[in-house]
Amino acid sequence: MSTKALLSRRQFLGAAGTVAAGLGLAACAPTAPPTPTPMPGMNVSAQSASAADEMDALHEAGVKKFLADIEKNSKTFWPARMPYKMDGDTKVFEITCQDIQWDTGGETKLAAMSYNGVVPGQEIRVTEGDKVRVLVKNTMKESTAIHWHGVTTPNSMDGVPYITQPPIKPGGTFTYEFVAKPFGSHMYHSHHNAAEQVTKGLLGPFIIEPKDRAKEPKYDSDYVMILNDANLGFTLNGKGFPATAPILAKVGEKVRVRFMNEGLMIHPMHLHGMAMQIFSADGYPLPQPYMCDTLNIAPGQRFDAIVDCQEPGAWAFHCHILTHAESAHGMFGMVTALVIS
Repeated sequence: MSTKALLSRRQFLGAAGTVAAGLGLAACAPTAPPTPTPMPGMNVSAQSASAADEMDALHEAGVKKFLADIEKNSKTFWPARMPYKMDGDTKVFEITCQDIQWDTGGETKLAAMSYNGVVPGQEIRVTEGDKVRVLVKNTMKESTAIHWHGVTTPNSMDGVPYITQPPIKPGGTFTYEFVAKPFGSHMYHSHHNAAEQVTKGLLGPFIIEPKDRAKEPKYDSDYVMILNDANLGFTLNGKGFPATAPILAKVGEKVRVRFMNEGLMIHPMHLHGMAMQIFSADGYPLPQPYMCDTLNIAPGQRFDAIVDCQEPGAWAFHCHILTHAESAHGMFGMVTALVIS
């Protein structure tokens, strides 16, 4: 979640000005619907005009919904921090694996799996060198386990059934313990029937902050963007456009975006209007950061980017495999925006 206060809807609209329509953002279900069909009995030019008007109206409706729901969606779109308790010098987290119904924003709830009732799971954030204990309870119909993707753990804590541990049976529990290292952007997710369980929601961000903050570039706000696909459709942080929320920033602000791909497909994330500085890959600082406006993110990869926000306005931010983001009925799925005021 951003470390700064959210802008009001009025501030957003002031920043966006008249560019909202130019975004071409509109509502769609997770799977793109068919192209509108002209009405029979009309001449060709009238049919073309009717089809164009219908398509444009659908695009516009999505923009209006995205704008209208900014405040509401921003409160829940960015993963909340998972609370913990201290047991001596150990941070203790509790996770319950649950079967739930999840609304990605298409007004239809889908069968999902969750950590503590939300998709993605809450953000676990600790500091390099912290002692961590995670108490996992499985209330689902299937067995499961949790793998700490990118985190260095003892072999017995790696979370792969029949390789490092028995599966956590329905009604069962398991306790993971390790020291948080290395610092960086990591993930936690199922490693049991994973193609189904992860794409149905058993995933979350695991962030280890460095003891020495000078090891990372300076930034003003911090956002996690988890990419997913398959069972819950094309989603960012468990939601599809227009139920996503924008990144809100002010001119001169440096925004950190932590990309995490938990899906089964590659997703090239494209930011309009400005470049991103990529300074870390898979949690490890790059010896030579580089600039890009389209970042190709493979399954399992994490990238950290800094965006230097200089040009005010609303800028589209989306997967550039366009069938993951846009149809004749407008944008859907893996689309959000960066709004600079």
